Amino acid sequence: MPELTAEGAAFTDLLLEVFRLNGRLLDAGDRLTRPLGLSSARWQVLGMVEHGPVTVAQISRVMGLARQSVQQLTDALERDGFLAYVDNPGHRRARLVQLTAKGEAAAAHLIPAQAEWANRMGEGQTSETLQAALTTLRALRERLEQDANPAP
Repeated sequence: MPELTAEGAAFTDLLLEVFRLNGRLLDAGDRLTRPLGLSSARWQVLGMVEHGPVTVAQISRVMGLARQSVQQLTDALERDGFLAYVDNPGHRRARLVQLTAKGEAAAAHLIPAQAEWANRMGEGQTSETLQAALTTLRALRERLEQDANPAP
């Protein structure tokens, strides 16, 4: 059985901390969105659609989630009146998802709430420290993507 290198051990520690952080982020997102009848997962989808109509497949690729999971979320958001499916002029079968008036109102409410929360969470850190963390996490995500899809 191979032993962890110093880098492998550090990556493992970082991985475990990211898992814990993810749980806390989902909990915080649920608290922010609860007054609107949303969850963190639904908010993530709304955030993608907020920038314009997209397909379920596009949402799933950007979010790194299974297409079926995103389909279930978009279906639920449609049933609750936050999203609507519209015809896609570029593809007959892949309909577009867009915000409804209710979805736009929810996004308008969440933008300042998220900004206030993000400012509070960022207190005590420098933008340089946070940028360095972002750079590291982005590089690791890209490495994981390459590992999952090796070049032929």
